[in-house]
Amino acid sequence: MKTVLVALPAEERHKKVLEAAGPGCRFVYCGLQGATEELVRQADVILGCVPAGMIRASGRLGLLQLWSAGADPYLAPGVLHENTVLANATGCYGKAVGEHAFAMLLTLQKKLHRYRDAQRRHSWTDSGPVCSLSDCTVVVVGLGDIGLHFARLCKAMGAHVVGVRRRPGPCPEGVDELCLRGALDELLPRADVVASFLPGTGDTRGLYTAGRFRAMKDTAVFLNCGRGSAVESGVLYEALRRKQIAAAGIDVCEEEPLPEDSPLWGLEDLLITPHVSGNFHLPDILEKIVALSAENLSAWLKGEAIRNVVDFETGYRK
Repeated sequence: MKTVLVALPAEERHKKVLEAAGPGCRFVYCGLQGATEELVRQADVILGCVPAGMIRASGRLGLLQLWSAGADPYLAPGVLHENTVLANATGCYGKAVGEHAFAMLLTLQKKLHRYRDAQRRHSWTDSGPVCSLSDCTVVVVGLGDIGLHFARLCKAMGAHVVGVRRRPGPCPEGVDELCLRGALDELLPRADVVASFLPGTGDTRGLYTAGRFRAMKDTAVFLNCGRGSAVESGVLYEALRRKQIAAAGIDVCEEEPLPEDSPLWGLEDLLITPHVSGNFHLPDILEKIVALSAENLSAWLKGEAIRNVVDFETGYRK
């Protein structure tokens, strides 16, 4: 009998879906924070993100289905056995994270964050000129499910959208231009908005350097809803302090939680949310992850192809 450890906030209706996909399996439900090393050691399948350090290259673990799109903690040597299949949740977060980034963008462009600050001071203050997304060139770096959802929202508002990704291919609907990442330095001076939705890999770490921020317009908005490792906190702080860019919105940080003494907290034109754009705040996310988990559990038990298998070299879905 195979043991399936479910580290998801599964309700009764979700349990029925999962158990129907794994007839004859033993299901153990530990929730988001209840995983222990003993439970992990006994698992043939794990559905959810248990602490990577608990796995210890278990030879018993056949499938690890993450609830996250990013898989970086599980790619380190010694975490997973070579026979463990790792699958991520790409495709489950487009709506939630894309809309979150879009809301951040409009907030910053219309200076609503400044008006909220003024409201708290009881100050009837005019914060000056704003801009329209319809007049903007938006560069979306990382054109997966999330980036494409965000791109299409911007396109619907009249923006000129440039998508940036690793591999060549047809330009998707909702994107005006498609470029490879090697063209990023040419694109930055054109951009009114740079939105990053990249995973945390060796190739993306520190991608947004001080030089790249200097290359951007001083009126540009920078967004990061991918991984915080793509930009060092000190580099972002200096870019905003020196007004090399106009504003930034981040849902991820280089160090999480962001330390209380970080100078980023004090920047007027930086909007910070604590890595909540995905999570399970939008109910749609959990429904999609449960459906994907059930599909992949059934496929693994039958020896069939699994969706969203992660490539250990790139950190992306194969």
